[in-house]
Amino acid sequence: MNFPNLQYLSLAHCRKFTDKGLQYLGTGTGCHKLIYLDLSGCIQISVDGFRNIANGCSGIQDLLINEMPTLTDRCIQALVQKCRQITSVVFLDSPHLSDTTFKALTECKLVKVRIEGNNQITDLSFKMMSKCCQYIRHIHFAGCPKITDVGLKMISKLKNILVLNVADCLRISDRGIRPFVRGSSGAKLRELNLANCIHVTDASVKEIAERCHQLTYLNLHHCENVTDAGIEALGNMLSVISIDLSGTCISDKGLRALAHHGKIKQLSLLECKNISDTGLQVFCKGTKHLEYCHVSCCPQLTDEAVKALAFHCHRLTSVSIAGCPKMTDTCILYLASACHYLHFLDISGCINLTDKALKCLWKGCKQLQILKMLYCRNITKQAVLKYTAKLEQQDYSDADPPSWLGYDRDGNVPSPKSTSENLLEQILRNEK
Repeated sequence: MNFPNLQYLSLAHCRKFTDKGLQYLGTGTGCHKLIYLDLSGCIQISVDGFRNIANGCSGIQDLLINEMPTLTDRCIQALVQKCRQITSVVFLDSPHLSDTTFKALTECKLVKVRIEGNNQITDLSFKMMSKCCQYIRHIHFAGCPKITDVGLKMISKLKNILVLNVADCLRISDRGIRPFVRGSSGAKLRELNLANCIHVTDASVKEIAERCHQLTYLNLHHCENVTDAGIEALGNMLSVISIDLSGTCISDKGLRALAHHGKIKQLSLLECKNISDTGLQVFCKGTKHLEYCHVSCCPQLTDEAVKALAFHCHRLTSVSIAGCPKMTDTCILYLASACHYLHFLDISGCINLTDKALKCLWKGCKQLQILKMLYCRNITKQAVLKYTAKLEQQDYSDADPPSWLGYDRDGNVPSPKSTSENLLEQILRNEK
């Protein structure tokens, strides 16, 4: 291999690139300055291949190996024998890695580790991290069911953690979260993801509100034991700008508390059955910075909730009201009249919307890029084709045209290479 100054190399999903090809990394004249390597999906590479990489590229710092079910501890051990400069590793969907991999990685100066979908790694990895990774800032162990509160207590002594993601770690509870946020990194933490940690309660949320003064992102998605009592404490966290409370027990009372915050830019309230128009109206009046609002499957919401969103939150770029059966064309009229920066809109399952909704969007939301309309049975195929034709006639100058996935002019789904792919994305399955 030549390219003596090459630093970034992605071989992701290159299935014909084998161990023999990687041998040239060690024997050739090029690629010795490599600092970034992506081997995602390269299931044909064996331990010998990783050994070849180590022989030729000892300066690797960033390593990505996703969607590689053949990846084993021996592969990482072979690599780390000579690659001791690694600071960032990402292993998504590599189920056979275990604590042995992390033991090998402690020889490096890890700053970021991201692992998902692994049922082998245990609290032992956290224990080794607490002893050998003093400078680690980003810990992402999502979907690792053997991680428990014990592991969180172990890393509570680390001083530089900015991001903690333990989403889908079902054994995490208040007994781990509270000691962690009380620990050395609690006051520095910027992002915390506890999605689907069903044993987390208001006690943890209150502790987070009290300790995590730098937190900007908080995900409590489907933490079903979180109620207004905990959410009210979050109203005093002026640092938070993105919050996901989907599937929690929040009601209008909790939304009123968040309204005092005033700086939230992203709010997700999917499947929050206890919120109504009143709560969302109060929240919208209290914030002028909202850009992203997803309130799908909130059955009490009506056009009045969208009216509040549209006329108080002019910076909205992404809105989802999917699965809100009380919405009518009037709510789309509100959005089209006031939300001129809207890029994404999901109205799937809003069964009362008609062709009039499309007409309003066409006139008012000129920057709309993605429109999802699954199961809108009262919006006709003819209306979609009509506005598709108009989009084809638009001059986008130097800008990229919106993308389209849906019915073509003949009522068929276009092929991936169709010219219709360069139009507004509308996912329309009315006939279902």
